[in-house]
Amino acid sequence: MQATVRSFDARSRSGDVLMDDGSVRTFDERAFDASGLRLLRSGQRVRLRTDADGRVVFLTIATLPDSAD
Repeated sequence: MQATVRSFDARSRSGDVLMDDGSVRTFDERAFDASGLRLLRSGQRVRLRTDADGRVVFLTIATLPDSAD
């Protein structure tokens, strides 16, 4: 699924995204670190994966390949 970065804190490596349905989901440093990214900026489109509980477990820039694809 895809979303737009709403906020990102480089110090904690966590933030939140605005889903296409208008809901907000947070992500923690584990989800960010799994991406291999170094930085996110507000407004960037990202692709993400969630676990069974709906927690974000991975995100990457929408145009980058996903290792699970």
